[in-house]
Formats: sequence, structure tokens, C-alpha cells
Amino acid sequence: MKKSFYYLVIIFFAISCGTNPHKSSEKVYNEQINTLKETIAAKSATPLQSAPFVVIDSVAYRYNNQLLNYKDTLSKTDSKVLQNGIVSEWVGTVNFNLRKPNFIIIHHTAQDSVQQTLKTFTLKQTSVSAHYVIARDGKVIHMLNDYLRAWHAGNGSWGRNTDINSSSLGIELDNNGIEPFSDVQINSLLALLTKLKKDYNIPTQNIIGHADIAPTRKKDPSALFPWKLLSVNGFGVWPDDELPCPPPEFNVEQGLQVIGYSTKNLPAAITAFKLHYIQTEVNDILDEKTISTIYSVYKK
Repeated sequence: MKKSFYYLVIIFFAISCGTNPHKSSEKVYNEQINTLKETIAAKSATPLQSAPFVVIDSVAYRYNNQLLNYKDTLSKTDSKVLQNGIVSEWVGTVNFNLRKPNFIIIHHTAQDSVQQTLKTFTLKQTSVSAHYVIARDGKVIHMLNDYLRAWHAGNGSWGRNTDINSSSLGIELDNNGIEPFSDVQINSLLALLTKLKKDYNIPTQNIIGHADIAPTRKKDPSALFPWKLLSVNGFGVWPDDELPCPPPEFNVEQGLQVIGYSTKNLPAAITAFKLHYIQTEVNDILDEKTISTIYSVYKK
């Protein structure tokens, strides 16, 4: 009798331990993961032909193999319990999606041709990349899935965001930094920005330049970049034509911080601001015009 009782207890625990109360939600989780993996693959494989002036090509090289590794990682990370003493159980939630970019960072390549840039971005040892490259003739090359993290921003910040690569799309314009940007190239940029802003609901003020997020290191895009034209089309902010007179208590450094600039090096922040907004006077001089322009952008 006692032996039978023990057998019943063992059977009970075997059944209890073998039952997964989260089986139905795990099924939904796995279905959603598979859908997201397909979304990543489809977004890279399909040329974007929806915007005028824009032709998107895929640059394959080792990209496809790395993309497959990322797709596998989505499943592998979830399929095992971490043995580090912190996580002891895996239960998949059904409430999630892919992270979407919230910033667009515009660069110039500082190289002599789009071919040189593509080579740079497809050599592993360079450790640099971007989501899009726009050639001088207006051709747009899509180099990385929008949901994946490119290595374009480096060390920098905007407001409290200190990992810009993880929250942004990087667009490189084929330009050596001392030449004007071609009309057809800017037209393609405007078309691409129109699509990206709509696709990811990116705030107008979050379309900025590399120098804005890294004022001590970068000068791109150059003072020849048409930020005002972009702003007119809804991409980025621009000061009022008639500059307001700031109140006596207006603090310039705090104003720059509110806009997004790091002011750990205040002269560099002032120079980066003027590179964007006062392109005929790119220096760290804090004159009346500069203060009024900072105040105008600060108010927006």
C-alpha cells in the first residue's frame, strides 16, 4: 500500500512538471519571432522603388551570411535558460515587436567616390558602416536593414541619448567635404527622408548631422549642406528668418543642451551649432547673432 502511494506521488510530480502552463503563449511567441525574421529578410531583399529619384540596390558581399546569423540569434537566445544564477526560467511574452529607429544622422563620406565608400563599408577591418549611401548622381544604395544597428555615429550624444547607433539610421552622402552637394543628390535624399520619416514616425527635430552629435570629433555634413532646404521640406528645425531677442536671463549653454548638444566642450558645441545653422560663420564666437539663433532654435 505504501509503495503504491509513492508511485502515485512520483507519477503526479512527473505529470505536473511535464506540463507547460505557458504552452499557448509560447506558440504565439514563436510565430511572432518567425514573422519578425521574415520581416528583416524581406526589408533587405526588396528594392525600394516607391520614392521618386530613388533607386535602391543591395550590396551583398558578406551581408547575407551575417543577416542569417542575426535571424538565428532571435531564436537561439530564447531557447536556452541562462545558467548564470540570474535567469532560471524562460517564458516568452506575446507583446513585442522590432525596435524602430528614432533618429536620422546625415554624414558626408569624406571620400573621393561612391566606389571607395562601398569598399570601406564592406571591409570588416574598417568597422564602419551606414544604412544608406547616396551617390553624386542621385543613386541610393541600401547597405543595411533599417531594423539593424549600423556603425556610423561612433562616440557621441544627443540630449540624454549616448548610444546613437542603437536608435538611428545613418545616411552617407558621397561628398569629399569641400564640394557642393548636387541637386540630384539632395533630391534623392529628400525622397528617402520622406519615406523613412513616414515608415518609422521619426520626429522632425531628430534629423540631424554627424557634427551635431559629435562636436569635438566631426565636421560633417559640411557647411555647404542645405539644412534650410531640408527644414522647409519637414526634415529638421530651422531658426526664424527674423531672429527673436532672447530675454536677459537666457542661458546659452542650457539652451544648447535643450536643443540636444553636449556642452562638455562649449566652444566645440557652439561651432557645431553654427556649422548647422549659421554656415557662413563657422567658429566658436558667441556674438549677438549666434545667441539669438540659439534662442530661436531652442524655442522650437
